[in-house]
Amino acid sequence: MSKRNKKGRDINGVVLLDKASGGSSNHFLQQVKRLFDASKAGHTGSLDPLASGLLPICFGQGTKVAQFLLNDDKRYSVCAKLGQISNTGDSEGKVINFGPTQGIDDNSIRNILTNFIGNINQVPPMYSALKRNGIPLYKLARKGIEIERSPRPVIIHEINFLGFDDKVVSLDIFCSKGTYIRTLVEDIGKSLGCGAHVVELRRTGFAHFDLSESKTYEQLSKLKEQNLESLDSVILGADEMIPNLESVYLDSEQTSDIRLGKKIEYLGFSSSQKLKLYDHNEQFIGIGESNLMSEILPKRLFV
Repeated sequence: MSKRNKKGRDINGVVLLDKASGGSSNHFLQQVKRLFDASKAGHTGSLDPLASGLLPICFGQGTKVAQFLLNDDKRYSVCAKLGQISNTGDSEGKVINFGPTQGIDDNSIRNILTNFIGNINQVPPMYSALKRNGIPLYKLARKGIEIERSPRPVIIHEINFLGFDDKVVSLDIFCSKGTYIRTLVEDIGKSLGCGAHVVELRRTGFAHFDLSESKTYEQLSKLKEQNLESLDSVILGADEMIPNLESVYLDSEQTSDIRLGKKIEYLGFSSSQKLKLYDHNEQFIGIGESNLMSEILPKRLFV
């Protein structure tokens, strides 16, 4: 599972972290990396400081597979305060305007939500990591600079109404990659005629992973206090990050050729698709891609 070197342990796989609210994704990445004494680590699907929930932390080979998760759907639980507009779209910012909430009830909210299900366009918020001329938009926003942003298409698969109390509406949202929940909440607030901003945000699902499978940093720390083996037991294999890809098991000659960057003949595929490759010892060695000529080409290998 791991090998120790002067820069840390050579760990491969992914840990599902239940990120706490109040810190950046990179802050928690560094904490987990130190806890595992990992030589190489990264995260996929960054969360805002306000947000909590599912944050995959990838080690070693897992960082090379992480890119295949980026296009997957996500699920969030969100609480939005109606009648208040924030300059950041959430409670991390300042309330800059107010709107009337009289007459808004469960039914009026449910009716508005139906307008946001399906294919919609979103204008990315200024307080985001998107870059313009190499500069993150949030840095411009902090200087009071606002620039024009083009709308981006996203898909809202589901919006489930969970409740409305004391001007706070609770929602469960299942959406495509690239969806800004803060923007969605602001747009819902505009449609209700009162404005809104996010006060709580929690990612409960990412691709095929569920929040119930994750561990908080405190839980991981307690596992390490028991022993290193207990801590390492929560590491999922890199291939578990991509369960939807078909598996191909190679013989020793095919393994050697594919590692050298050569394409190999492999009957059974007549179309282009990405594949999980395993060597003759049934060890996961990376991602390949089939073509129309019954061949497999190396795509992303762990050499």
